[in-house]
Amino acid sequence: MTSSDSRKPLDYKSAGVDIVAGNTLVERIKPYAKMTSRPGVLGGLGGFGSLFELPVDRYRQPVLVAGTDGVGTKLRLAIDSGRHDGVGIDLVAMCVNDIVVQGAEPLFFLDYYATGHLDVDVAASVVKGIAEGCQLAGCALVGGETAEMPGMYESGDYDLAGFCVGVVEKSRMLDGSRVGVGDRILGLASSGAHSNGYSLIRKIVGQSGVGLLDAFGSEGEVLLDALMMPTRIYVRSLLALMQRCEVHAFAHITGGGISENLPRVLPPGCHAAITLDGWQRPALFRWLQYEGAIADAEMLRTFNCGIGMVVIVGEGEADAAVALLKEHGEAVFDLGVVTSGESSVSYTGSF
Repeated sequence: MTSSDSRKPLDYKSAGVDIVAGNTLVERIKPYAKMTSRPGVLGGLGGFGSLFELPVDRYRQPVLVAGTDGVGTKLRLAIDSGRHDGVGIDLVAMCVNDIVVQGAEPLFFLDYYATGHLDVDVAASVVKGIAEGCQLAGCALVGGETAEMPGMYESGDYDLAGFCVGVVEKSRMLDGSRVGVGDRILGLASSGAHSNGYSLIRKIVGQSGVGLLDAFGSEGEVLLDALMMPTRIYVRSLLALMQRCEVHAFAHITGGGISENLPRVLPPGCHAAITLDGWQRPALFRWLQYEGAIADAEMLRTFNCGIGMVVIVGEGEADAAVALLKEHGEAVFDLGVVTSGESSVSYTGSF
């Protein structure tokens, strides 16, 4: 550069990307990833790719099952409230709960964290939650990507995506084909709204006049605490159930609620007859319905309404399945029965 050159010297940091901060984050999160290590993990963080050795000694015909998901606009509440660790658990839960419904054991997990400006403390809190979720699911956090993209996100904002790979014995895959007339439909309690319906939830909160730090409903729970409750991870309970009982299907109740998700595992000729008297909705859902003046049908196809996972077993296995799931800490409800008819859901009773 000559003395007459008026160009200002630039570097990556001046463009908004701090390489040092990125390296600092990697060092901060290495202990979290190490806590999730399990047999099969080869190497650690920092490589160009993550390595995992398939457990072929335990599987004759291993089939890989992959899933990816995000957290949705629940992130908006996390960012605005400064509660970042729980959404890491949400991220893992949304992925591992999806693949376990096909009978798969989650093996490893990767995350994608994108932001306009990397705040190491915030990012480390999120990844700590991801590691906690991986521990709950029994899978390893083997890597991920942190993208600092100035101009793409508003100050303080970030986005998350997760990717999980699991394995299942080919002969034990669950695809709904085993479901038959007379099967019992069991519901496992959710831990709140999980990670679905938050665009509507935020709209309801905005028009309700209730502050996030205010108590709501008759129980006096703080609204923000209820809304930020991490998604329940059902992996260990469901894998244990598969070892002891003949499971016909699982259904993860996410966006679309029971009405949209349960039909995904119903084969032709099978219909889910659900009794709404089979469980009591948690206070959060009663409050949301009242404040939003939401119709019952809309509630059931938007929110999980207190049921985060559905289990379908043969009628003769129902009692044993309930007992085992309760042993593993699940609250279990008898939702109804599989009848003959089109592959959809009908409801009797009322909220």
